[in-house]
Amino acid sequence: MREEILRLIEKNARIDLKEAAILLGKTEAEVANAIAEMEKENIICGYYTMIDWDKTSEDRVTALIEVRVTPQRGSGFDDIADRIMKYDEVKAVYLMSGGFDFTVMIEEKTMKEIAQFVTNKLSTLDSILNTATHFILKKYKDYGTVLADTEERILVTP
Repeated sequence: MREEILRLIEKNARIDLKEAAILLGKTEAEVANAIAEMEKENIICGYYTMIDWDKTSEDRVTALIEVRVTPQRGSGFDDIADRIMKYDEVKAVYLMSGGFDFTVMIEEKTMKEIAQFVTNKLSTLDSILNTATHFILKKYKDYGTVLADTEERILVTP
């Protein structure tokens, strides 16, 4: 039942307990208790609202930063990740396989603010070998949700 609840609330964190219970064939109390237990166990780590900021008047720039590091003796990558994720600008930190070690996602109002973060904060940390910053130009789909308006294409024949 826990995995079924997780699938439901992953798609809609605002689902009504009554509706979830009906869909799962359980009582509201069973669903509520299972959710509370998973929150206590940090299986459910939080709830958030996905916003398409491009449709608002607020300017936001999102960047994905590839980071190569020298792992630290005794703690590997964990201490470095802990230092990176303490910055308010950082929205996500992922340990990666391949040509670099971490992907860091940040959001700011301008590209200049992102450049200053990389220059003044991220790249100055011990163990950081180099970074490569990639700016997101347009989001089409984010966490399973389609964001971009797609126009119906008209077939043109010669």
